Amino acid sequence: MSKLIVISSPSGGGKTSIVNELLKNNPKLKFSISATTRAKRPNEISGREYFFIAKDEFENLIEKNELAEYEEIYGNFYGTLKSEIVRSLKDNSPMLFDVDVKGALSIKKCYPVEAALIFIAPPSLEELKNRLKNRNTESDETIKKRMSRAEFEIDLGKKFDFTVVNNLLDEAVEEVEKIVKKLIYPKGIH
Repeated sequence: MSKLIVISSPSGGGKTSIVNELLKNNPKLKFSISATTRAKRPNEISGREYFFIAKDEFENLIEKNELAEYEEIYGNFYGTLKSEIVRSLKDNSPMLFDVDVKGALSIKKCYPVEAALIFIAPPSLEELKNRLKNRNTESDETIKKRMSRAEFEIDLGKKFDFTVVNNLLDEAVEEVEKIVKKLIYPKGIH
């Protein structure tokens, strides 16, 4: 049984929407809340989407080796607190992660048996660009950076245990849910 279910995609790939549906439909899953130094977006709450912390506090966590993975993306730090993973494994409860691609691979490296990686792929780079534009939260420059990174992330996604193409959200959620249930309940017991 995999205890750590890690979902990643390029920005705009739909991972957060899929993670939200999984959490709604699977009450046994606990959500790993990442830490970040980026500014909160409207409607985000610290401790729900992320732990929003100051850059110097994040750097202190790095120095104390209290992060399972971290990365600087677009000038902000993102990372997974080791305490979250330890708590999940100690409680013997499955934990769901919504992290970037490199972070997912770092978690798998630290927990090769306990972690399963699911990559959410966009149907195409053009569709990914349209999704980012339709968010209306990103500048043209930020979209350009995210698209450049997306190609790199899609290549790294080939190292994941599973890949799901998110063409239609409902179908992608259903496919990911089937994978997660097999990982959590390998003998079909719910």
